[in-house]
Amino acid sequence: MSSRVLKLGIPSGSLQESTAALFSAAGYNITFSSRSYFPAVDDPEIECMLIRAQEMARYVENGILDAGITGYDWVLETRADVQEVCELIFSKASRRPVRWVLCVPEDSPVQHVRELEGRRIATEVVGLTTRYLERHGVSALVEFSWGATEVKPPRLADAIVEVTETGSSLRANNLRIVDEVLQSTTRFIASHKAWQDEWLRSKIENIALMLNSCLAAEGKVGLMMNVHRDNLAQVLQFLPALQTPTVSHLSDPEWVAVNTIVGEDVVRTAVPKLKSAGARGIVEYPISKIIE
Repeated sequence: MSSRVLKLGIPSGSLQESTAALFSAAGYNITFSSRSYFPAVDDPEIECMLIRAQEMARYVENGILDAGITGYDWVLETRADVQEVCELIFSKASRRPVRWVLCVPEDSPVQHVRELEGRRIATEVVGLTTRYLERHGVSALVEFSWGATEVKPPRLADAIVEVTETGSSLRANNLRIVDEVLQSTTRFIASHKAWQDEWLRSKIENIALMLNSCLAAEGKVGLMMNVHRDNLAQVLQFLPALQTPTVSHLSDPEWVAVNTIVGEDVVRTAVPKLKSAGARGIVEYPISKIIE
């Protein structure tokens, strides 16, 4: 075992639990203490530190951390020069990208970003918003918001740029989306110095492989069944597959075993068709990882 250690940033706050759950599924058990910013991990070659996602890219860029998990939005906001290892499609509430959107009160006459010339816009992503306005040729006062951004229009701001996953908070605050500024997903990033180090790069790539294998397995299950050779063609016709189903010989030369991976949502319609086509001994089993 190497005596070296990978310094890994884990995002605190909204992404903390979902990040820990993903690492756990990948085989890395991270344990948090309410009084420590250094979670324990059951890999002696990893040293974890809790860092706000908004700051992660900056600490990785500067080499204080070798690698970390953060949002693409915060990499862009801080303009950090980091190595993107991989995209990890997960967030605090869903498995879809978060959206930074330009919003105004429902009864506002504003229908386009151009109509915000000279107006006041509140947001946590001042850099992203400023560059977005520049692309549209709009000059406005962009103010940093320390939180509760949705409640600021119309008294404290004419518009806001805020992050949303479901849109429920925006609707609850009577806000209307004018435009989408950015879609963002979670990224695994590394410092360029760490990426050029053979040991660190190998460690980072191995972690990325296992994290992505868990995400690839989400919503998937395995199906295996026995099929008489006379019915094999018809069974395969009804069998959606991740790739080509595996067909194996059985002790009875007239029968084969068929094994494949399918979307969990198609099992309820596929299984009755498979049975009617001649499949027998159909077994559904869970899978935790898919490595291409």
